[in-house]
Parts: sequence; structure tokens; C-alpha cells
Amino acid sequence: MQQDYTAKLLMFENRLTKVYKHYSKLARRQEVACFRFYDHDLPEFPFAIELYKDVVHAAEYKRKHGMEDDEHAVWLQACKETIAKVLELPVDNIYMKVRQRKAGRQGQYEKFAEQKTERIVPEGGLNFIINLTDYLDTGLFLDHRITRNMVRDEAKGKRVLNLFCYTGSFSVYAAHGGAASVTSVDLSKTYINWAKRNMQYNKLYDAAKHEFVHDDVMEVIKNLPADTFDIIVCDPPTFSNSKRMEETFDVQRDHVWLLKQLLKSCRDGGKIYFSNNYRNFVLDKDSLPTPHIKDITAATTPFDFQGKLHRCCYLIEK
Repeated sequence: MQQDYTAKLLMFENRLTKVYKHYSKLARRQEVACFRFYDHDLPEFPFAIELYKDVVHAAEYKRKHGMEDDEHAVWLQACKETIAKVLELPVDNIYMKVRQRKAGRQGQYEKFAEQKTERIVPEGGLNFIINLTDYLDTGLFLDHRITRNMVRDEAKGKRVLNLFCYTGSFSVYAAHGGAASVTSVDLSKTYINWAKRNMQYNKLYDAAKHEFVHDDVMEVIKNLPADTFDIIVCDPPTFSNSKRMEETFDVQRDHVWLLKQLLKSCRDGGKIYFSNNYRNFVLDKDSLPTPHIKDITAATTPFDFQGKLHRCCYLIEK
């Protein structure tokens, strides 16, 4: 039994060594400090493992592993030590948590610790606050780093609306790109405050230009002013039935209504960056009042998510 256990850990170490060497080389070329380098590559080791500069966030997908709690804790520690060995980092720099596979990103609001282990990490010439212990995710979705750059490149002098803004990374990029104004909206007060902190840390916060709205995003969308925004970023959950929302939201069922509302709020020539994580999502192009719809999923998929990303991304112009 011990021999089998050791052999499996060695297999894990070999796989980590191989993929980390590959992805770290690509990351250096692109000057990327935060990237995912392992995602459930081996069935026996069901982790999503990401490097954030000099710390590692490793999330174990919840499964029926057949281990008792004490045995599982020993196994996790052995995995931590293996990751630390491969990356030549202290074991204390490896942060682990168990996560369940959830449809979309609604699970990001789940809090299961109060340790507040935060770090400042770089991306795209900016800096972002991540939390390694307290939530399902760190506060920075690495799969959208290319999309964030696109928004920054387009933002100069534009009015930007960031819906379901989470911790405001798109808002920070837009402000850095010279946006005339950025409005960030989220249901969670925690994330709105986090978004403000990210803006402040990058010395981009200007209350006269940038607004943070703590509200039910669906209600905000229903009441958006017409012909107002030049760029809208919308990355909704796949499904939501929050207690603070009057109605449920299903991205497949409701995306036409959602996008029609956003198009009304766009100025002529305005752009919507629309993405979601529903694996079987189909965009109903024929029901949208614009022919200018481009699937930019492939163009916005970073090197570390190639072939492993179950999200779609569209650029829709008014």
C-alpha cells in the first residue's frame, strides 16, 4: 500500500515538473506572473493549481476519494510538499482548499474561512489584491487576462459599465486605459469594497469619475439609461437564485433579454464584452437586434487555459 502511495506521488511530481516547466516558459515570454499550470491532469490528483507570483493556490475538486478525514489530511500535506518541491517554494507558500464543481461562477460568493491571507500580485502592469484562504476563488480570474487587455486598449475617453464586476479587475484595466468613467456593479458588498481597494491600490480611484454600485445587478440592468455607455462588460453567473434577487436568472434562458437591455444602453458603435461559463451555451444571434456579433472565445483564451476552458466570450456591437 505504501509503495503504491509513493508511486502515485512520484507520478504526480513528474507530471507537475513537466507542465510547470512548459507553462513557466510561456509565462516568462509573455511577462505573466500569475498563471494556471495544472488542471486535473491526473484523475488521482484532481486539483486546479495556479501560481500567483511566489505563492500557489491549489483547489481540490470535491470527489468521493474514499479516505478518512485524517488520511485525507495526510494525503493533502504530501501533495503540498510535492508542489513545493517542484516549484522550489516553501511549503507555507502553498495554499489548498476543497472546491465543488459549480455551474458558472455563482459559487464565488461562498465564504468558508476568516484568515484573510491576502497578497498583492501583478498583472498587465497593474496590481491586484488576492485572497488565498477565505473564498472559493482568489479574486482574480486568470482566464480573462486577454479580455481585460482588450477592454483597456478600447477604453480611452469611453464610458464603461462593468456588470457582475466581482473584484473589479476589468474596472481597473478600463480606468488605467483612460476611461472617462467606469461604473462597477455587484450584488456583494464584500466584492464592491474589494473592487474599490483594487482601484485605490493602483492609484486610479477618482470618485468623480468612477462609481461603485452595490445592488442587484438584474434590477440595475432593468433600469439602465438608454444610449449611455461605450463599453459594457458582462460576465453573469450561469444560474442565480440569490435571496436578494426577486427572480431566478438562467443565462441560456435569459441572455437574449439581457443583451437587448444592454444594447439599448449602448451608444451607437458601443461594444459589449459578454461571456459566461455555461458549458452548453448557445447564443441566439437571430433574436438580437444587431448583426455585429463576433465569437472571441479563442482569441481571449490564454495559453494556460488552451483546451481546458469551458467559457464562451462574444464581442457584440451596436
